Amino acid sequence: MKKILSLILPIFLISCTSVSQFGAGVNITFDPRTIGMQIDDTIMQKNLSARLALVDKKYFLSIQTEVLDGRIFLSGKVDEPEEKIKITKMAWETRGVRSVKNAITIKGQSNFKSTAKDILITSQLRTALIFNKKTKARNYTLETVNKKIYIFGIAMNEEEKEEVMTEASKIYDVQEVIPSIYLATELSRTKIN
Repeated sequence: MKKILSLILPIFLISCTSVSQFGAGVNITFDPRTIGMQIDDTIMQKNLSARLALVDKKYFLSIQTEVLDGRIFLSGKVDEPEEKIKITKMAWETRGVRSVKNAITIKGQSNFKSTAKDILITSQLRTALIFNKKTKARNYTLETVNKKIYIFGIAMNEEEKEEVMTEASKIYDVQEVIPSIYLATELSRTKIN
């Protein structure tokens, strides 16, 4: 058992970090959370995902969860409004949760054309953030639902936060931008020098 645990723990710790390197040590992104915060968030995310799958296996594929400093972001599609309420309640029941943002939609409320438009909007914003040198695109989760962009992530400073909002507002046909962007200095246990 100890052998298995010693093999699994390093893999778990590596998967918790979101700093990617390219070439000779060039960082693509920077996550200001401590390793402990990243582990806590990963545990919360895995716990919630497992609980959702136990309730109904379809949630394993249809519901996406993202956790950042104890703040849970839910996205995906469900069949009935009651399911959305039940999933939100389960997210709030997760140990250590600080807030829950819900971008889950009801399947009957959108059609192929609106879904395609939402995917286009999300990909346009993702591309804009990648090419904007003032933003770290990998620090953001993007979801578009009925032409409303939900942005969840960490900005290193106020300038980056404003830049992300500006890029989102430039996209054609967007009705509303709903940010959940936290400054690195606002994270509960982070100390940045």
